[in-house]
Amino acid sequence: MSSYRELSYWHGSVGASGDALEQRPGLDGDADADVVIVGGGLTGLWTAWYLLEAEPDARILVIEKEIAGFGASGRNGGWCSALFPRSTASLAKAHGRDAAIAMRRAMIDTVDEVGRAAATAGIDCDYLRGGTVVYARSEVQERAARADVAETAEYGVDTLAWWGPDRVRAAGARGGTFDPNCARLHPAKLVRGLARSLEQRGVRIAEGTTATRVETGRVETDRGVVRCDRVVIALEGYGAQLPQTHRRVLPLYSLMIATEPLPDELWDELDLPHGRTFSDYRHLIVYGQRTADNRFAFGGRGARYHLGSAIKPEFDRAERVFAHLRRTLGELFPAIGDVAVTHRWGGPLGVPRDWHAAVRYDPATRIGTAGGYVGDGLSTTNLAGRTLAQLLTGADTELTRLPWVGHRSRDWEPEPLRFAGANAGLLAMTAADLEERVTHRPSLVARAMGPLVGH
Repeated sequence: MSSYRELSYWHGSVGASGDALEQRPGLDGDADADVVIVGGGLTGLWTAWYLLEAEPDARILVIEKEIAGFGASGRNGGWCSALFPRSTASLAKAHGRDAAIAMRRAMIDTVDEVGRAAATAGIDCDYLRGGTVVYARSEVQERAARADVAETAEYGVDTLAWWGPDRVRAAGARGGTFDPNCARLHPAKLVRGLARSLEQRGVRIAEGTTATRVETGRVETDRGVVRCDRVVIALEGYGAQLPQTHRRVLPLYSLMIATEPLPDELWDELDLPHGRTFSDYRHLIVYGQRTADNRFAFGGRGARYHLGSAIKPEFDRAERVFAHLRRTLGELFPAIGDVAVTHRWGGPLGVPRDWHAAVRYDPATRIGTAGGYVGDGLSTTNLAGRTLAQLLTGADTELTRLPWVGHRSRDWEPEPLRFAGANAGLLAMTAADLEERVTHRPSLVARAMGPLVGH
């Protein structure tokens, strides 16, 4: 593309701070490495980071088609949270109560680990742990919020608090939940800084290089073949473009907007201090944060899935969705008035068939994979990287025994069934919100869809 700064507000602002966002040299022929990581996002880079702790002399090569942080790792909502695509109750049903609790504890610890690791690497990524408030703006949503509080208390791992209407400032809010286990950060600063730090530690990052095939001891690219001992596939939504993982993950687009900076007085009026992220209890997900430079960065679902798991630059922008996001932001916070939207962007995230993120490593093939974060990847990638590093070195630890390790989702259906099902699901979430507004009762559509989306 003409300029990587145009990818998102995050890329544009990190570029303004001195990062040229230019491609590193690609492969210049065949090569050898101990470990090849396919994908220059946070999963791959965190894997390299922690693998070097166990194997300081390992020759690690990261292969990236564009630039480090090009994909979801660099243009997400900036929530470093303890959220996992499958709920704790769903994990307990599938793997047992103890395993579900262990997963929740690991996710909570990961929120702090990202901050610790970023500080160790000398990365200023605007990390600030201020928690998440999720607004309940109807009677139905209030019941859902209070049920979440009760469920969290049942597992006894962490605290989800109910905040009454005197504690929240979103329009029409009857209250909301507050989860302290979330930090706001600037995703492009994190991933770009991590890449620079890894290079300083001896990791080679070959950009402008496309992996075309992965097999035991060998990664084929458009610029040469790499012989290696171990391989990690860390492509998230872009895994749909690799033959081996084409149907394991569905690339679903999530879009975002950013506003012009707003005065501190308005943020005080909205009760959104620095570090706090926010959402509400609608079914068609929205998410937002106050950036370090006082903008709203606000995103949500609504963009359709494209036939054949196609990923194209023009899909990053959909005027209908951008208009929906600006309208929704204004509905939540009418006090912002006619504040201008300065940036619009989007990109694909990875969705497995059962919405269950997973980490896998096969000692026989010596190939590892991780992904399927369904938008909860900013923290989960760090846990994946730590876990993959231990699996690659043969360690047996609490992390390698977590319930997502070794989980395999069934493949998505072939086209056109995949296209029909994915877009029907999107329509169903829209219909569920409408149903609740009309009936004032929990949506039957959402209940039917629950098992399919991790609830």
